[in-house]
Amino acid sequence: MSHPIPKLDQYQDMREALRDLCGNFDSAYWQKVDHKRAYPEDFVDAMTQAGWLAALIPEEFGGSGLGLAEASVIMEEINFSGGNAGSCHGQMYNMGTLLRHGSNEQKKFYLPKIATGELRLQTMAVTEPTTGTDTTKLKTTAVKKSDKYIINGQKVWISRIQHSDLMILLARTTPLVEVKKKSEGMSIFIVNLKDALGKGMEISPIANMVNHETNEVFFDGLEIPAENLIGQEGQGFKYILDGLNAERTLIAAECIGDAYWFVDRARRYANDRVVFDRPIGKNQGIQFPIADCYIETEAANLMRFKACELFDSKQPCGAEANMAKYLAAKASWEAANVCLQTHGGFGFANEYDVERKFRETRLYQVAPISTNLIYSYVAEHILGLPRSF
Repeated sequence: MSHPIPKLDQYQDMREALRDLCGNFDSAYWQKVDHKRAYPEDFVDAMTQAGWLAALIPEEFGGSGLGLAEASVIMEEINFSGGNAGSCHGQMYNMGTLLRHGSNEQKKFYLPKIATGELRLQTMAVTEPTTGTDTTKLKTTAVKKSDKYIINGQKVWISRIQHSDLMILLARTTPLVEVKKKSEGMSIFIVNLKDALGKGMEISPIANMVNHETNEVFFDGLEIPAENLIGQEGQGFKYILDGLNAERTLIAAECIGDAYWFVDRARRYANDRVVFDRPIGKNQGIQFPIADCYIETEAANLMRFKACELFDSKQPCGAEANMAKYLAAKASWEAANVCLQTHGGFGFANEYDVERKFRETRLYQVAPISTNLIYSYVAEHILGLPRSF
């Protein structure tokens, strides 16, 4: 067979180490987790103990101090191994808000414990049921009273909260009518979930198409210490935006891992499956779609590393991060369809893993930012077209 997928690169030692670890969690493991709609605790613990999920935490706080490029390879390899990085990617990037905008005391207290896995920071509460991506109109409020903030409101699509110790929360501290710019007056808090659950915070799981633990969250008079405010009051929206480029680039890498997985599975099956006394891979009707998917994935991969290069050199990378996420999500979804089609009826059988990965990769057309919003970003910020909303 031809050269390996993905191609050999400067991260090969990392890739091999990750493949050794991920190889301990085979198809049967992920099928069982998916069937039970369970959380892959053993896998996440293994990744944490090996230090992979602390890649972006500086060494002074107990992490590896690696760049976004290396972190993206970690996410890619999880998905290329047949796993689902969505179970743990929050632990990789949610701490970024704390790292960039937290006080020295907050960073010294939380980051080493996040690095070791003593504390999981896997969840972020931003989206609300009535506002969606119109974040500046969120209705969850945080009102300061003495040395506490009182939280009231509701969030939706809040992932991994049942498998996290801490949560990043965005809430409005100044009413929308009282701010000069709609992006002002929102603040970021770190919430200790064990202290909050049942004491002003309730959660309601949302059953969904994939094994992705996500919830509605309700706040009714939740009290959190004022010291849990991250950065300056009123600047939370800016802090959230600051971390989106890393998130989108890491999600792009997950999609690239999926896409390579689908291409690899499709080509292997096309070589092995014999119909009419010949491997189906001899037929151009089978070959060409797989080749097309490989080409699209290679292109998305280049944009992923371009975004990483800019991010790691502290240059603006909003356009590249958005385009990488768009291209990678598109490539993975097209590869999923081609892989399923190549397998025919067997693609629907659980044992082949195609239908599971098919469901998992579909999410990234919608989240963490939808395709249409990326189009809007490119139209307005790159092409200079008038704002459409």
